[in-house]
Amino acid sequence: MFLYRVPTLVQWIYPRYVWHMDRSEPKVYLTFDDGPVDGITDFVLDLLLERNMKATFFMVGDNILKYLPLARRIVSEGHQVGNHTFNHLNGWNTSPEKYLENVAQCQRTIEDHLGVNTDLFRPPYGRMSQLQRKHLCKEYRIVMWEILSGDFITGKNVAGTLKKISKKTQNGSIILFHDQQKTAKFVKRILPGYLDFLEKMDFKSDLL
Repeated sequence: MFLYRVPTLVQWIYPRYVWHMDRSEPKVYLTFDDGPVDGITDFVLDLLLERNMKATFFMVGDNILKYLPLARRIVSEGHQVGNHTFNHLNGWNTSPEKYLENVAQCQRTIEDHLGVNTDLFRPPYGRMSQLQRKHLCKEYRIVMWEILSGDFITGKNVAGTLKKISKKTQNGSIILFHDQQKTAKFVKRILPGYLDFLEKMDFKSDLL
């Protein structure tokens, strides 16, 4: 069974991670992982611009270099940038030394090419070793998510998924989508409806 909301127990086990934001105000935090990628990131940006909404993009360094104008558009339109490693590495399968250098390489790419000094990091797949986590917590806010859109799972029902993630959204929720080729078709179908829901319920999108 796929869980659209991270269980409270998991959030409790990793208290140094950011799972959600302040519950006192009707704000949500849209996040997009793995981009920028032509054909989907631009779609997301167009949609956000139409609705005057902001989001945080956890970028892969290699994709920044491949789609630099798109990465710069994210910054110029007032969105937030986070580090997602340079090569989208799985921390469980990568030595601490290699992983930390890959994070540093992504950070240099963000600073040198986008002029941004971010303190936000999200591990690809949500996976890090204890040693990797220990080092990165000294320099970054490790941002996870509360609501998972499931956009990476093939064969998901759009209407059913939209109903489930909408029901689980609450004040302070961090929602995870992916702006990459594998998820492009699903995101293009579900994101407009989810943004409709946010507007209908008077949720405001905010930056982390």
